[in-house]
Amino acid sequence: MSHNLHADFMSDLRIQDVVTKWFESMGSEVAKGFLRLLLKLMAFVFMLNIKDFRRNIENFNGRYVFRSKDNSIVASAAFENGTMKVYDRIIEKPNMTITFRNDRSLMNYLLSPKPDILNAVLKQDVMVSGNLNYLYKFAYMAKRLQLMATGKV
Repeated sequence: MSHNLHADFMSDLRIQDVVTKWFESMGSEVAKGFLRLLLKLMAFVFMLNIKDFRRNIENFNGRYVFRSKDNSIVASAAFENGTMKVYDRIIEKPNMTITFRNDRSLMNYLLSPKPDILNAVLKQDVMVSGNLNYLYKFAYMAKRLQLMATGKV
């Protein structure tokens, strides 16, 4: 039995390694597409109001910019009047801007099973500017969505 557990673990590690290498080889276009897909998925779940997810944005207005340092990856999200909109550009007057050092930093953060924004900032993979309360709010919503997707909520 422990042999099967070890084999499964090793297989999972190899799959994760292959996926990571594939993303790295594809560069910023895949990272940009993946980020936009995640933001659009979040907007879709808000629209459907699965498990009362929309209540996270009731009476909440916030504007976020996600970008790479060289601007090869740019996406924005705006929450207003109980809705979320996703953009392919840097929006004006963001409450929070999250800048990733490069596409690899973005993918490492997004694919991490337990993303740690503080560690990413300390390693200088991520720079943040703006009101940190907005960062915490977004991180909470993203984590809640992840828990919903895995059936843990």
